[in-house]
Amino acid sequence: MKISNLAARSGISAHTLRYYEKTGLFSASQRSESNYRIYSQDDLTTAKFIKRSKECGFSLAETAALLAIKHDKDQHVCAEAKLITSTKIIDISQQITQLKQMQKTLQQLERYCCGGQESAEFCSIIANLEQE
Repeated sequence: MKISNLAARSGISAHTLRYYEKTGLFSASQRSESNYRIYSQDDLTTAKFIKRSKECGFSLAETAALLAIKHDKDQHVCAEAKLITSTKIIDISQQITQLKQMQKTLQQLERYCCGGQESAEFCSIIANLEQE
């Protein structure tokens, strides 16, 4: 199948598929005589795997590591995939904590701002952000 067909069937844009190929994450199984990419059903399966990995929040490096496990299952153990996943859970938990703190700070800034039509010279949000 051509890249446009793969893009439609995988839900990944052709541009992104080309980017994945450029970074070494993914590549076409074959090339035509005129150098067009030709993708197989296995390529579609891999593209969908990448998409699901990205939807779970895995980075390209983590996705590459998971793909390496997928492509060479008999040389890997389940614990490797679990470690990657457990590490991602810790990362996401830390991000959630940071986002909650950001939300709390923004809510405090918003609460103390009158939101009126007077000059921003007296805006409490701007004044707080100007503090060193």
